[in-house]
Amino acid sequence: MASSGNKSINAKLVLLGDVGTGKSSLVLRFVKGQFVEFQESTIGAAFFSQTVAVNDATVKFEIWDTAGQERYHSLAPMYYRGAAAAIIVYDVTNQASFDRAQKWVEELRAQGNLNMVMALAGNKSDLLDAKKDAQTYARANGLFFMETSAKAATNVNELFHEIAKRLPRLQPAPNPSGMVLVDRTAERAASASCCS
Repeated sequence: MASSGNKSINAKLVLLGDVGTGKSSLVLRFVKGQFVEFQESTIGAAFFSQTVAVNDATVKFEIWDTAGQERYHSLAPMYYRGAAAAIIVYDVTNQASFDRAQKWVEELRAQGNLNMVMALAGNKSDLLDAKKDAQTYARANGLFFMETSAKAATNVNELFHEIAKRLPRLQPAPNPSGMVLVDRTAERAASASCCS
């Protein structure tokens, strides 16, 4: 969920998509400005954070890069629960990854945050220009679409900036889910003495 205060917004963002679509490469390009040609597959999920200035606000993204292998699919709700934004990534050279991206959109619509900003990213645009179906699908489903290339650094920062621009319009949930832990060690120590 996006939370704000003093024009500073903390936003949980999750990347979803098939294995090999370049989710980790997009995040590494955005956070560190790096591209690794042979990136190892993510196991479970990886966490990153990055701050972006947008208009009169600062957005701190808390980014969860999830594993794309099917065996990790059951863990995904743990990462997208409470997310303010999601990037569904597919490989423009792989139709099956686009088909699976559509399943992710359906799952997020059914189980995710109703106000979630969703982006469809056609990654690896340096290999092929194949945005035809994706643009139509994104428009029909209220997503914004952008072709990216982590390798060529095409539209990577723009993707995250566009999400950041859309976040301030979100209203915080009246009852955010989760648990607040309070450390009361000092209170207990003070109340333990009888004669203060």
